[in-house]
Amino acid sequence: MNFTKTTEQDSKYNHLEKMNIHELLVNINTEDQTVPLAVKKSIPQIESLVDKIVPKLKNGGRLFYIGAGTSGRLGVLDASECPPTFGVSYDLVIGLIAGGDIAIRKAVEFAEDSTTQGWKDLQEYQISNRDVVIGIAASGTTPYVIAALEKCNENNIITGCITCNEKSPLALTAKFPIVVIVGPEFVTGSSRMKAGTAQKLVLNMISTTTMIQLGKIKGNKMVDMQLSNNKLVDRGVKMVMEALAIDESLAKKLLQKYGNVRNAINNYPLEKK
Repeated sequence: MNFTKTTEQDSKYNHLEKMNIHELLVNINTEDQTVPLAVKKSIPQIESLVDKIVPKLKNGGRLFYIGAGTSGRLGVLDASECPPTFGVSYDLVIGLIAGGDIAIRKAVEFAEDSTTQGWKDLQEYQISNRDVVIGIAASGTTPYVIAALEKCNENNIITGCITCNEKSPLALTAKFPIVVIVGPEFVTGSSRMKAGTAQKLVLNMISTTTMIQLGKIKGNKMVDMQLSNNKLVDRGVKMVMEALAIDESLAKKLLQKYGNVRNAINNYPLEKK
């Protein structure tokens, strides 16, 4: 299959080793500034996929991210941040990476080349057509991801993808592809850079928009966040104070009693009776 693999094209810059620190930083930043504009062009594709995710999750389904290397790590990162940020269970958004959890920290050789393991990894979670699976691969050629999405398609499971090469095998496999063309990397082929940034931005958009649609934000506040450290407790206290126009002492008592901001706010009228 012939397609233009822009993520592997030669960098616009050469003789990087001859640049001084300032020049390197400025040029990397110049390239990075193009990424949000590339993502902007993909908003219609992102919207189409989120429009499928929201009703599935409202009806008891789950969202899976599946990838390898940097792409897999970014999916695991986004999934792991949903429970503390939005107060959802850890099995609502699930990130899978080729090679398993050890691959989050260390590269597992040839794990991404398996055409069977991705589907096996999904089956461990009793994947069904109630769920949505998003494959993440900058190149769009990762066998682990493509084969998993092919099996999902065979089983009527909604599939999406995030890739940075147009008409790649992954983009052609996913029913709802998101293709963000960021062009050549500053260091030729180093897709952890602009492509990775693009994937992170799209993941932020998908998970945040989905959670807002699921009612996990009130106004612009994370009222369901887990109060897992002092910083978040302090933030929660301020949110309760602001919402109820009460002093800090009472806000702390309500937060301690009810466990999160939403419950503290909703139960305050009962406290007053």
